[in-house]
Amino acid sequence: MKKGILYGIGAYALWGFFPIYWKLLHHVPALQLLGHRIVWSFVLLAILLVAVKLGRDFRSALNRKTLGIYAIAAVLLSINWLTYVWAVNASFIVETSLGYFINPLLSVLLGVIILRERLRPTQWIPLGLAATGVIYLTVVYGKLPWIALTLAFSFGFYGLVKKMAPLSSLFGLTLETGILFLPALLYLAVSQANGTGAFMHTGLRSDLLMIGAGIATTVPLLLFATAAREIPLTMVGLLQYIAPTIQFSLGVFLYREPFDTAHLIGFGIVWIALIIFWVENYLANRVPVEPIPEMGEG
Repeated sequence: MKKGILYGIGAYALWGFFPIYWKLLHHVPALQLLGHRIVWSFVLLAILLVAVKLGRDFRSALNRKTLGIYAIAAVLLSINWLTYVWAVNASFIVETSLGYFINPLLSVLLGVIILRERLRPTQWIPLGLAATGVIYLTVVYGKLPWIALTLAFSFGFYGLVKKMAPLSSLFGLTLETGILFLPALLYLAVSQANGTGAFMHTGLRSDLLMIGAGIATTVPLLLFATAAREIPLTMVGLLQYIAPTIQFSLGVFLYREPFDTAHLIGFGIVWIALIIFWVENYLANRVPVEPIPEMGEG
């Protein structure tokens, strides 16, 4: 359990500082950045599998059901990656942080609905408050905070799929990026052929950063995948406070994105929800209670 928590902290801290990395590639179209993330991540993972002599084990673990599960995970992951990179470079870092502030509570709700994890009655209060915050921002701005919701739902369901997925974190991420590899490579090849590709046309630093996207992407995802398998989904939700806090701070204080009174009220409601959830969980864990049956029992 403790190792899983450390993996989770490491993953979310790295994700928190991601805007700095992608801002260095603001001149590259978001869809091309997605392609490079997929291609270089898969290349890195494939090399790793060969290096540790697990290629045969990986191939033997594949079957139709496994491919179906990880195809869903791959689609969810690509939606999340594309939305996030586009939003960061379009100066919506603050809204991306809202998505990841919402995501912990959404993960908890998915754990209750689908995995039959049980919540105490008082834990429903922060879920309601978070929904209120989103509704408030929708009314004030006259539209849904679609960036935040897309990020929250895509990654929330991705975490759920990873929780139920049969493969190890290394095999799983290799399969996900492998499923997306050929479409991504084809898109990048077409971009290069028609003269719109950024790779090898925007300077050595940009090329190295695009290649480095494989490492920047793979390391926190492997940490997250391992954590998601070793700790309860509710704990995963708690650890997710780390990334959006860092992202929010970067958006407001480093990149000077707008944050007015209406933002403060909407975000404040969500923050209060998170504080209530954390305090309630801390107090409940201090008091001895009867253990909750494992999923699938009774």
